[in-house]
Amino acid sequence: MPGVPIQPTVLSEIQRQFNHELSAAHAYTALATWCAERNLKGFSNFFHKQAGEEREHAQRFMDHLLDRGAMPELAAIPAPKTSFKSLLEAVQHARTMEQVNTAGIHQAYEAALAHKDYPAQVALQWFITEQVEEEAWCDELVARVEAANCAGGMTSLDRHLEKILGAKAHDGGHED
Repeated sequence: MPGVPIQPTVLSEIQRQFNHELSAAHAYTALATWCAERNLKGFSNFFHKQAGEEREHAQRFMDHLLDRGAMPELAAIPAPKTSFKSLLEAVQHARTMEQVNTAGIHQAYEAALAHKDYPAQVALQWFITEQVEEEAWCDELVARVEAANCAGGMTSLDRHLEKILGAKAHDGGHED
């Protein structure tokens, strides 16, 4: 039984963001693979976890659509970037991905506001808060890679990445 129907513009925005989350999962898997090939196991594991988180985000959008009687439409996912000149370029790419994701969520929220779609506004509010945290850990990740320029610095960062950023990225920004 469908819930509150979604106005076509809002539906289109939520469908777009749903597919963007799936694409982000694909892109994080590519980053994880690139890191694994370079024996950066900590970064690889971290990016694999991020891929899983993006799939969970897509699931949230899918559930919202289904709860409102709309069939989620799976679009083609373009091949992600798979080649980077350095780890710094790879983590900068992750940061850019999160910034683009934030802009997309804001775009969907603006549509929900314009059409007074209160259920979508509530659902999207969670994502707005989540993106503040996502961008914060990305900024820290870039800064830490930039700073890891002494002998053994990158190896130490790779080994301890999950401890350093894992709690922030996967537990809502709170370190233990």
